[in-house]
Amino acid sequence: MEAIRYFNRHTGVLETEQVYGEGFLRWSYGNPLGALSLEAFVKRPFFSKWYGRKMSTPASAARVQPFIAQYGLDPTDFAEDAQSYRSFNEFFYRKLKPSARPIDADEASVVFPADGRHLGFERASAIEGVFVKGQKFDLPALLGDAALAKRYADGALILSRLCPVDYHRFHFPVAGIPGPTRTLTGPLFSVNPIALRQKLAYLWTNQRTVTELKTEQFGTVICMEIGATCVGTICQTYTPASPVVKGAEKGYFAFGGSSTITLFEPGRVRLESDLIENSNQQIELYAKIGTRMGHIA
Repeated sequence: MEAIRYFNRHTGVLETEQVYGEGFLRWSYGNPLGALSLEAFVKRPFFSKWYGRKMSTPASAARVQPFIAQYGLDPTDFAEDAQSYRSFNEFFYRKLKPSARPIDADEASVVFPADGRHLGFERASAIEGVFVKGQKFDLPALLGDAALAKRYADGALILSRLCPVDYHRFHFPVAGIPGPTRTLTGPLFSVNPIALRQKLAYLWTNQRTVTELKTEQFGTVICMEIGATCVGTICQTYTPASPVVKGAEKGYFAFGGSSTITLFEPGRVRLESDLIENSNQQIELYAKIGTRMGHIA
C-alpha cells in the first residue's frame, strides 16, 4: 500500500504520516469484507457517537499519556497540564497556549485555520487531481447551494486535513463578521487519503457545516468543517454577528480525523507559493494554524 507523504513547511522535509488506526482504515476501504462493515456500521452517525461516548469516559483518560509518547506531542504547548484531562476526548479537543500558535500579524495575509496537511487550488472549478488524478470537486454538492457554488467557482479553495494526532480546534483565517452556521447532514466516512483515494465524494456527502465570514479586504470567505468517522461533534464556539480577529477560535472537533475547507471569491487572494507548488504535485503541505496561507491579491 502506498504511504501517505506530505511536505512539512516547518522542517523543510518530506515526511511519512503515522496513521492512527491505519490497519482498520486499510481493511475498511480496501477489503471487500471491510467495505461491507463500512456500509453497515462505520459510516453511520450512531457508530461515531458510540465511539465518541467511549472516548469521553473516565477510563479513556488512561490512553492520553501513551498517545502523547507514541506521536511525540509537546505537552508544553498545552493550555492545561497533561495529567489533568478527565477523558481522552477532553485531551483530544484541548486548548493550546496562545504562544504555541502565534498568528501572522501582516494585515494583508490570511492564515491557515487549523493545524494540518493542506492542499490549495487557485480555481475551485479547475481542480483536476486530489490524491488521485481525475478526481474533481463537486462544488454545488459540497455547498448544498448551486448559486453559491457558481459565485465561488473561480475562487481559491484550500482543503485542510486534520489527523487524530493534531490540535483539533479550528480558527478564522482572517478578521471579519461571521454569520450563522448552516449544517448539511450526511454520513461519516473517513477523510484520510486512504479513503479519499477511493472516493473524493466523501468530502461533499459527509456531514458538514458552512459559515460565511464577511471581511473588508477579502470579500465574503466561506469557512467549512467536514465531519468524519468517529467525529461525533462539530462544535462551534464563536458568536454569530460578533466581529472576530484573525486567528480567533471558531470551534472544535470531538474525537476523530476531520477537515476544514476555506473558499475565497475570485481574485481576492493569492496563495503561498509552497502551498501551490506542493498541491500541484498532489502533495499536502503540513503547516500550523496562524501561519500564512496566502495574501491579498
